[in-house]
Amino acid sequence: MSTDNTKTGGLRGLYQKEDWWAVWIGLGTVIIALVMWTFGQSLSPITVSFKGYENFSDLPGILPGLFPGVLFLFLVMLIVFSIAAGVMGRSVLKFVAGFTLLFVLAIIVQILGAWSWAKTLNIEAPVMALIIGLVIGNLLKIPAWFDAAMRTEFYVKTGIVFMGATLPFTLILQAGPITLLQASAVAVVTFLVIYWVGTRILKIEKPFAATLGAGGSICGVSASIAIGSSVNAKKSHVSTSISIVVIWATVMVFLLPIFARAIGLSDGAAGALIGTSEFADAAGVAAAGQFGDGALTTFTLMKVVGRDIFVGIWALILAFISVTIWERHKANKSDGSVQKPSASVIWERFPKFVIGFFIASILISLVVLLAPDSSTLDKVVLAPIKNLRNWAFVLCFLCIGLTTRFRDLAEFGWKPFAAFSAGVVVNVGLGILFSVFLLNGYWTQIGLS
Repeated sequence: MSTDNTKTGGLRGLYQKEDWWAVWIGLGTVIIALVMWTFGQSLSPITVSFKGYENFSDLPGILPGLFPGVLFLFLVMLIVFSIAAGVMGRSVLKFVAGFTLLFVLAIIVQILGAWSWAKTLNIEAPVMALIIGLVIGNLLKIPAWFDAAMRTEFYVKTGIVFMGATLPFTLILQAGPITLLQASAVAVVTFLVIYWVGTRILKIEKPFAATLGAGGSICGVSASIAIGSSVNAKKSHVSTSISIVVIWATVMVFLLPIFARAIGLSDGAAGALIGTSEFADAAGVAAAGQFGDGALTTFTLMKVVGRDIFVGIWALILAFISVTIWERHKANKSDGSVQKPSASVIWERFPKFVIGFFIASILISLVVLLAPDSSTLDKVVLAPIKNLRNWAFVLCFLCIGLTTRFRDLAEFGWKPFAAFSAGVVVNVGLGILFSVFLLNGYWTQIGLS
């Protein structure tokens, strides 16, 4: 995995690991937003959204007004992430230089994502970030000093904690048992297919197969990172899994909407199909967004609530399996002893940022239930957090693209791709079975409500 896998226990672990920093930054932002809300204020000064435009000639009249907000957002993010980088022992100067360039690229991505041409093709900012990153990363040589800011996991983990705040547990109750049933069937069957094909037929290492399975069955990049950490997968295996997720997620952004329209699905059913068969949240939002708010609602219930919520559960289960079964007889490199399964080892493997996700979700749920008047919560608190989440995901997808080398995939041959692709077939098949045949009426009605 990453440098975040360094074994750091006790109080030091609370400030020397990316997982915990993602929690502190994510939850800290949520708490600050709630406190400001109680005093009639908001995080709007660091909330920057780029308005749509038709031609580049329109930009001179749009960008100057956004400059103060963009600069303020940049300074806040630079200071917070630089402090985290310095405390975790990384070069602050290199991080500042790298993050500045990364943020400039993020601005360009946001501008291009607001272009009417991109809107027509339904290329949202995170997908645009991925495309631009892939082009730059595979055509140009990335300077070494830039690596300090290429913290893919850090940005996505922070974004996931933000996402927890936008997904209160009340939304899970709204999803109902039917949604959770479909999500459970998809997650379990797809994971088992990828894992079985990978280990039994293609002879892939079990932690690698589990990482691939999580990426294809739960929530793409974030699941690959979380589960890879839980099962102690090699960093190269996690990178390969992320690359394969990115490839298939990008393909599905275009194929799923085409298929949904070809068979005449309602917006609600189309969103559920995309939520079942897409691998990345950002790509799924881009695909479902082509069908309107109804599709976005069913996509969110199916993918974000129904499947993404499995990250923590699967991380805990697979951490336990990894420690107690796969590594039961594996000798410790330092002294040759056998690592004994224990709660502390499982806890060490568990992705701590998932805790931040749950706490943020519970916190917002409690505020909604207990506050005398929470009618302005969505506009004042959740909207800015969603905006910050979007920026975090743009940074993440830029890093993914910039660090993904298609030629490097050849190092692992065709087997990982074949195992994942087997899951793709199952995923899409289950999506069609549930969303088109078995539960079409249910999803159509949800999309209309």
